[in-house]
Amino acid sequence: MEKRLSLRAYILTIAGAACWGLIGLFIAPLYARGFTAWDVVAIRGIFTFMILILLMALFFRDQLRTRLKDHLFFAGAGIFSIALFNFFYFEVFSQSSLSLAVTLLYTGPLFVTILSRLFFKEPLTIRKGWALALAITGCAFVVGLLPFGQGNIPMNTLLMGILSGFCYALYSIFSKTVTKRYSALTITTYTFLYTSIFMLLTSDIAGKVDQFQYVDVWVSSVLLALVATVAAFVLYTSGLKHLEASKASILATIEPIIAVITGILFLGEHLRGWQVLGIALVLYSAILVAQGPSNTKKSYS
Repeated sequence: MEKRLSLRAYILTIAGAACWGLIGLFIAPLYARGFTAWDVVAIRGIFTFMILILLMALFFRDQLRTRLKDHLFFAGAGIFSIALFNFFYFEVFSQSSLSLAVTLLYTGPLFVTILSRLFFKEPLTIRKGWALALAITGCAFVVGLLPFGQGNIPMNTLLMGILSGFCYALYSIFSKTVTKRYSALTITTYTFLYTSIFMLLTSDIAGKVDQFQYVDVWVSSVLLALVATVAAFVLYTSGLKHLEASKASILATIEPIIAVITGILFLGEHLRGWQVLGIALVLYSAILVAQGPSNTKKSYS
């Protein structure tokens, strides 16, 4: 029973990350219509909350009850993680490339592992360290930063990319605290409540309502919220409920693989030999995590 529950948690976490990997399909049309990165964050947050609160009100009303003090964690995840990591991620995407944005975003597991060690006392085992190193190396191969490298990256772009990874890591840290008390739907709903409030107060989305006369804007906005956000976060948070935060974040490195495959299938991109190597490294890192702790009890202090 324990193994079945653990396998289900791994599958849910990977499925959530796969939904995140589709995000490029929904963002590109919004950029084409003149929306900025901050506008797209607002669209994602507001549409996601509207879908979630409707779903909760119709089918899971009893799950809307929460403790007032837990809203500090919801607000922290909604503002310092969701809003900011999306902004930095989308900005790197718009200023440089999706490859660079995804790679820098996936410094996140490194931050999660460090923060989980500090706040949750999760062990930093040799197995987890190897899995983390393989995942990051694999991501670099998948997006083309290895083996040839990429020069002339502006310092501000590099900094925003690293900040996207740090803010991304904060979601696991804030959410892990309340996963034992609430369902994934409850956590995701209240997280995006605070994201949407923050974005309504700080963005110019209200001044661009005329852009919603276009059907493609509505389709992209709804799919961005429904597939790449609601499904992704609910699945990922469901897995996180039964996994260490650091394990869940390493498993989520399946996202850039899905992004590459999406590019090949829908955007006419080609898969190179080193990208195949990268996919293998990331998948192997996920297998290392899923196999559980190493036989050795040695860990870094």
